[in-house]
Amino acid sequence: MNRTPTPLPVIFTDLDGTLLDLHTYDPGPAREAVARLQERGIPIVFCSSKTRAEQLSYRRQLGIRDPFIVENGATIFIPRGYFTVPREARPTSHGLEVIELGRPAAEIRRALREIRKETGLSFRGYHEMTVEEVAELTGLPPEAARRAMTREYSETIIVDFGPADWQRFNAALVAHGLVCFAGGRFHTVVGLGTDKGQAVHRLAELYRQQHGAILTVGLGDSPNDVPMLRAVDRPFLVQRPDGTWESVDVPGLVPIPAPGPEGWCMAVEQLLTQLAL
Repeated sequence: MNRTPTPLPVIFTDLDGTLLDLHTYDPGPAREAVARLQERGIPIVFCSSKTRAEQLSYRRQLGIRDPFIVENGATIFIPRGYFTVPREARPTSHGLEVIELGRPAAEIRRALREIRKETGLSFRGYHEMTVEEVAELTGLPPEAARRAMTREYSETIIVDFGPADWQRFNAALVAHGLVCFAGGRFHTVVGLGTDKGQAVHRLAELYRQQHGAILTVGLGDSPNDVPMLRAVDRPFLVQRPDGTWESVDVPGLVPIPAPGPEGWCMAVEQLLTQLAL
């Protein structure tokens, strides 16, 4: 009798507020869970608003060698030779191949300057700030702040908008072919049509072509994670630090009663138990 092959679990995870503590940016107890997954050959795909430079740093710290999705789904980076299936990708530095889905940061910044003139709204982008300012704002060490500023396909902005200002700003963004996502603490502007969900779909298809049956898993905490959570088979939502959950509409969503890395570990343990792994 032929047995149905066991699907390969593929974990897509947000970083800030999920795998990483929202304020310390440390994975804490999740380090052990990451090691367990890697030992079992279960891919861990970062899917975050963080930049390539930031994610490369965390991948090194955690010993992860799987593909990763940067800047809210704008680009997929794949270690060279990771897949043998044909794909649209070009080689880049750090031994990576890249699939670009979003608009270049230079275009986005140009459009934001035009929007500021058109609307009179006051906001600042990372590229307009010093490393010291970003470090103070984020609580990151200067070198980590510098990595956060190396945005290639998006721009992080600092705003203090009321509802009416947000309405004007979002309308102006759409007119310029852009969209803004709210993350754990900051806001990221990307090209319209760019989101974590489409990047997850593209990468999941590559896994299917390479491995056959897969089971996609998503872990997040914020509104910008919704496209990713909707794109996976098993979506998990960890708590915010105040003990609440974001109000999001995702079919089959499993709320995890702990925040950040602690919640991440609970979700992974629940998954491994369900799959008897």
